Amino acid sequence: MRFSAFLTTRSAGPHEDRDVMNAMVQHAVDVERLGFDAVFLPDHHFTGYAPPASDPMMFAAYLAALLPRLHFGFSVQTIPLHHPVRFAERLNLLDQLTDGKVLVGTGSGTTPEEMIGLGINYKDTPQLSVSNLEIVRRLWDKKPDDEPVVFDNGWYKGAVVSRIVPVAHSAQGPQLMSVALRPSSTQRAADLAQPAFVPAFTPPVLDDGEPLSHLRKHFGAYRDALEAAGHPQDLVDHALSWTTHTYQHVHVAPTDEQAEDEFQQIIDLYQKAVEREHTANKAAERLSGVELGAVHSARNPGWQRTWCLWGSPETVTEHLREVADVGIGNVLGAFLGGTLTPERTEWGKRSLELFATEVMPGFRSR
Repeated sequence: MRFSAFLTTRSAGPHEDRDVMNAMVQHAVDVERLGFDAVFLPDHHFTGYAPPASDPMMFAAYLAALLPRLHFGFSVQTIPLHHPVRFAERLNLLDQLTDGKVLVGTGSGTTPEEMIGLGINYKDTPQLSVSNLEIVRRLWDKKPDDEPVVFDNGWYKGAVVSRIVPVAHSAQGPQLMSVALRPSSTQRAADLAQPAFVPAFTPPVLDDGEPLSHLRKHFGAYRDALEAAGHPQDLVDHALSWTTHTYQHVHVAPTDEQAEDEFQQIIDLYQKAVEREHTANKAAERLSGVELGAVHSARNPGWQRTWCLWGSPETVTEHLREVADVGIGNVLGAFLGGTLTPERTEWGKRSLELFATEVMPGFRSR
């Protein structure tokens, strides 16, 4: 089983940006030292949701020079916000700089504020995401002597005469990842032998507090489609080894009682940050002509059981054994989620150490 850390620490304002960035670098250093397999970065803009998330590829390139053993994942790259040529070029370059250790989750985006800031209407994002990825694949497949790749999808246009430079380090190109939620996305991931993000919910309900039942259902559908797709066994094994289940918050403390007390304080910090960001997103909704739902409540016990993992090392291990038995290859968790107060920082460091030394070893030989 693989383990990865999600770099999602929030900044409450300009005065915190540099400190949060430094803390995220140190966190990544600790993650490598403690034997994790990867760090994953989000792609977010304007809200303070992880300051380096404004350009996660640049931040990953910086970290790659410091931490050459790690894989570098993106959960997820917001495809409508990237010109397809620049997206193809930068990922190939990053694939070279990391010796092929790139994992690129793809999505259409979640908030209108991020879209309108880069000239995209939220209502157009599903179509634009599909179109951009199709162009990127054509660009990656193009040989120098092929006919030019000419494209105009209404938002981005261009004509590439020669080829994308540099070529990717990986023979199949940078490793893309999909979300195994809807039948179409599950089948697409299977057909392309892509690792998948496997959610613990089924829309329209996002937080019923019964994560394992959803996890089994979505993983089973993905695994069955992957194994039926006719790929060589090494590609199937690789995809399954990086098939990922994500926790928005992971918190480990010496006892269940201490973990519960600290976790609920962490959730309070997180909820305040989410509500602050939601205010800006409501204003952006009016400009975009859409109206999304109310902000979710992280204080809801069902949300916590669906999206979080907390407790003593023994309790966390017991839960993860059930996840491992499902077949998940990679557990991705955020250890510094929410606003980064000094106390929160210390709790996160201790939690990471306990997880690495008392939880992870029990799964390395499975």
